[in-house]
Amino acid sequence: MADRRSARAFLALLTDDFEEIREIRESGGPATRPGTAPDGPLGWHGYDAARARAAARTGEEESVVCGTGHVEGTRAVLIAFEFGFLGGSLGARTGDRLEAAYAYARAHRLPVVPLIATGGSRMQEGMVALTQLQRVARQSELTRQAGLAQIAVLRDPTTGGGWATLGAGADVILALPGAQVGFAGSRVRPADADPAAYTAEAQVAAGAADAVVRPEELRPTLGRWLRLLTDGTRDADGGKEAHGQVTPAPPPAPLGATAPPDTGWDAVTAARAPHRPRADAYLDAYFTERAAISGDRCGGTDPDGMLCGFGTHGGRVVAYAAQTGAATRPAGYRTAARLIRLAGRLGIPVLTLVDTPGAANDAEAERQGAGAAIAEVFAAVAAARTPVTTLVIGEGGSGGALALAAPGATYATPDSYFSVIAPELAAQILKRGPGEVRATADQLRIRPQDLAALGVVRDRTGDQLFPGTGDRRP
Repeated sequence: MADRRSARAFLALLTDDFEEIREIRESGGPATRPGTAPDGPLGWHGYDAARARAAARTGEEESVVCGTGHVEGTRAVLIAFEFGFLGGSLGARTGDRLEAAYAYARAHRLPVVPLIATGGSRMQEGMVALTQLQRVARQSELTRQAGLAQIAVLRDPTTGGGWATLGAGADVILALPGAQVGFAGSRVRPADADPAAYTAEAQVAAGAADAVVRPEELRPTLGRWLRLLTDGTRDADGGKEAHGQVTPAPPPAPLGATAPPDTGWDAVTAARAPHRPRADAYLDAYFTERAAISGDRCGGTDPDGMLCGFGTHGGRVVAYAAQTGAATRPAGYRTAARLIRLAGRLGIPVLTLVDTPGAANDAEAERQGAGAAIAEVFAAVAAARTPVTTLVIGEGGSGGALALAAPGATYATPDSYFSVIAPELAAQILKRGPGEVRATADQLRIRPQDLAALGVVRDRTGDQLFPGTGDRRP
C-alpha cells in the first residue's frame, strides 16, 4: 500500500530539526491577488468553505509546508505537500509559497527537496491555478542556474503539473514504492489504460526517475545524495567554486595488466579478456561511497551498457560515467550527457571510463536515435563546465567510445586499445582475408603506447606527445 502520511509526518521521517520559514507561512500573498476575493478568482461557490474545512482537518493553511532542516547533516529547503489539503493541489497562494521557498534557497545557497504529493492544479481557481506552473518552472530554472541541487521525492500521488515541474524537473528523482506517478491522474486517464504504467516502478524502468526507495531507507539515501551534490561545490565562504578552480579528477590506477602489449592483436585480446577488470571493479576501488543516477529522462535506461552517478574520492565528490564493456545504447549516452551537464552546473569534476566494442547498431538503436544520442555526449564533453578525465579500461570501439573521451585528458590502461574501427571490420572493409586481421591491428596502431605516441592519450607520467611537433607538453 502506498505511503499516505501527512506532510509533517513525512518531514519527521527525514529530519529532526525542521523549522518552517515563518515569512512564508505568515504571508497570505499580495493583498491585490485575485485569490483574496470571496470564493477565489472564479467566484467558485463553496471554495472558501472547502478551504476552511481542509485547514481544520489538516491544521495547515495551504497545500504546502516550506522550511529548512538537516538531513543526515546537510541543511536543505524542504517543500512538503499536504495531500489532505484539497488533494495537495496548486493554487495561487501555493505558488506564492513555492516561489518564496526557492528564493530563500538561492539567498542562503541551499539545495531544494520537494516532497511531492499532489493531484495537480486547483480547479476552483481555473487558469490562475494552472499558471502557477509557469512560476514554479521559472523558480526551478533560476535555482538550476544558481548551481544548486534539486532532489525530488515522489510520494503518492504525484500527478499533473506537480510531476511535470517540481518532480520531473529535478536533478535526482527518488520515489516511494507503489506511489502513483504520472502526468495523468487516475480520473482522467483513458478507460483502458494500464494502471501499472502510472507507478513509481514504471517511471524508474522508463528512465523518468532514478530509484525507488523504501520509507525506512529514505533518510540515509536522501542524506547521501545531499552530501554528494553539495559537499564538492562550496568554498570556505559557502559559495560555489569558480569552474576554473575545480581540480580535475585523477585517473584511477590500472587494476589489470601492468605491462604494455607487444602487438596490436595482443592489445585487442587483453581488452576482450573475459576476466579483465570492468567498470564495477574500477568504481569500487576508486570511490569510498557512490550513488547512481538512472535513465535518460526520455523513456530509456541502459543498465547493461552505462553506469552513471556521483561518488567520493579522496574526500571530494567526483561524477562518473562508465561504460561496462557492452555495446552502449542511446539511453546510455543520453544518461551520460545528463550527468556531465549536471556535474557542470554543480561544479563537480567528471571521470569517464571507456570500455565498449562500439555503440549499439541494431535497428532498435537507430529508431531510438543513436546518432543524436552520441552527438549529445560529444557536445556535453566539448562544452563541459568542469574538467573531464577519461581512462580507457578495455575496448575503445570507434566513435561510440570516443564520445565519452576527454580531449587532452584521456589515459589508457595496459590492457586496453582504442581504434577507429575493430581490426576484423577494418580487414573486411579492405577486402583482406581473416589471416590478415592481426597485421591490420598492428597497422591501426591501437596499443596504449601507440596512442600515447600519437598524442591521442596521455601516458602515466601525465605527458602527452603532440603529433607533428616532436614536443612533450603537460
